[in-house]
Amino acid sequence: MKIVGGRHRGRPLIAPAGETTRPTAGRVREAVFNILTHGIDWPGFDGASVLDVFAGSGANGFEALSRGAARATFIDSAGAALATIRRNAARLGEAERVTVLQLNAAQLERPPAAAGALASIAFLDAPYGLGLTAPTLAGLTAHGWLAAGGLAIAEVGAREALVVPPGFSIADDRSWGAARVVFCRWIAMPQ
Repeated sequence: MKIVGGRHRGRPLIAPAGETTRPTAGRVREAVFNILTHGIDWPGFDGASVLDVFAGSGANGFEALSRGAARATFIDSAGAALATIRRNAARLGEAERVTVLQLNAAQLERPPAAAGALASIAFLDAPYGLGLTAPTLAGLTAHGWLAAGGLAIAEVGAREALVVPPGFSIADDRSWGAARVVFCRWIAMPQ
């Protein structure tokens, strides 16, 4: 697994040991970042605050840092994943721009001060088929993790239903093999 673009392009990342983490395929990550760069209307990575939720190895957050994001917050409940993220941050020289939080992403509360500014983009890569993506999206907005107008990039199984919570609009929806990626824009909470 490698960073596919930006200043860390080609640098390897390690993945957590075992079979509990399913890293996003490199070709899917590359396609998602190409869409973000060329196909979606949003301000871009320069100076952005990023969330990588169900982070695993942290590949999405590190890819965003490589492409100009100012900082990344990684959320995972597994200690092995968090240790791997810290190792990847150190290997890339990004430890000062990274916050690592051990939280249950589907039951988020208000962000701790360590999370920093509201995120303009969040990556969600929940385990397929467990229905964790919609409640996590709702928690990101209800508890102040995602800025208004921000994007949430949700990877789910190709045949997995995803009903986005109120206040989100779908900006794009693509499938690659077993993965489906839904680009959701946080508009506002309905009145």
